[in-house]
Amino acid sequence: MRELITAGVDEVGRGCLAGPVVSAAVILKKGINLKLLKDSKKISFFKRQEISKHIKNNSYFAIGIASVEEILSLNILQASLLSMKRAIEKLEVKPSLTLIDGNFAPAGLKNYKTIINGDEKIKVISAASIIAKVHRDRFMIKLSEKYSNYAWERNFGYGTKAHLEGLKKFGVTSHHRKGFKPIHKILSS
Repeated sequence: MRELITAGVDEVGRGCLAGPVVSAAVILKKGINLKLLKDSKKISFFKRQEISKHIKNNSYFAIGIASVEEILSLNILQASLLSMKRAIEKLEVKPSLTLIDGNFAPAGLKNYKTIINGDEKIKVISAASIIAKVHRDRFMIKLSEKYSNYAWERNFGYGTKAHLEGLKKFGVTSHHRKGFKPIHKILSS
């Protein structure tokens, strides 16, 4: 009988006002320290960087991204599913089962299971959540070097007070999700 190869998939950035949505698909190897794996939101920024490196060294993984343009043309849920599909398709090892955080899966996927709060319950999904979060955070930190008025190096595109104040004062960038309420309000006022 063939060994069951399980991939975990999670996405980050759905609730942000700026930047892409990023997904990771991960298949863990035997050497991984499972104790390190938990929901990325429950790990400090610096610890997450270390754990992400450990996961990458002990897994097969791939990143999938859906751009701000895709988020606006499809909607955030469909863009999230697209980023997940891209991550899964990029995996060099093909899983026999794919475990996905949440209650939706990309169209056309076979042998999968959706798990609400999977990033808290299933180690391989936690690993995907950590890799996706670190990847997206680094992207937003890099972007903040060019767009320093929105505190993206701290809020990563979420609608914090500093981000909203930056929007009011300096306007909307091409990296902002123009269909999202706070930004749409600014654009239509």
